[in-house]
Amino acid sequence: MPHPIGADPRPLTAEPLALDLLNTRWGDAEGEHDLLDSETGLALWLSSTPVRDQMGSLSATADGATLGRLMETRTALDALAASATQHRTATRGAMAALNEVLAHGRIRRALGSDGLPESVVEVDDPSWGPSWYAADNWLRLVADRPDRIRPCANDACVLHFYDVSKNGTRRWCSMAGCGNRAKAQRHYARRTGTGA
Repeated sequence: MPHPIGADPRPLTAEPLALDLLNTRWGDAEGEHDLLDSETGLALWLSSTPVRDQMGSLSATADGATLGRLMETRTALDALAASATQHRTATRGAMAALNEVLAHGRIRRALGSDGLPESVVEVDDPSWGPSWYAADNWLRLVADRPDRIRPCANDACVLHFYDVSKNGTRRWCSMAGCGNRAKAQRHYARRTGTGA
C-alpha cells in the first residue's frame, strides 16, 4: 500500500537508525504493515528525521537498488536483534550479512580545510548509503550498551527500541500504546478475577 510523503504511519519513530529500519514493519488493529513495501514508502523513510540526521550530506534515491539493499540489511538486523534480546550469540549468517553491507563503505579520516579532523563516509554506490549507515549504527549500539536494545514486551508487537531511561527498565515501545493496553488488561483481570 503506497504511503503519502510526509505522513509517517509508523507507531514508533525516532529510534537509532538501525532500530528505526527494523521498525519499518509493525502491526496494529488493521493488520501487518511494511513501510518498505514500495518505493513511495522508501522515499518517506529516507526523508525521516533519523535517516536525515544520520546520513548528513550523503543522499540516496528511493529506487529499487536502495530498497533491495535495505531489505537485506533489515533481515540481517532482525536476526541480530533477536539474538541480542535473547542473550545468545548471533548466527554466522546474520553476522556475515551485516559484514557484507559494511564492506560497501568506509570511514575516511582526514584533516579538513580548517585544520580540524573530519570523518567522511564513502560508499561504493549511493544506493548502499542508507544500509551502510544502519549497519554502522548497529555496531555503535552493540559496542555501547547491547543490553539496552530491546523488543517491546507486548508479545504481539514487533517493534524494537533503545532504552535510554535512567534506570534501564523500559519495557514497551510506547506507554501510550502497548504499555497502556497491558495496564488495561491487568486492570480488567483484577476486576473480573480472571487472572493476569
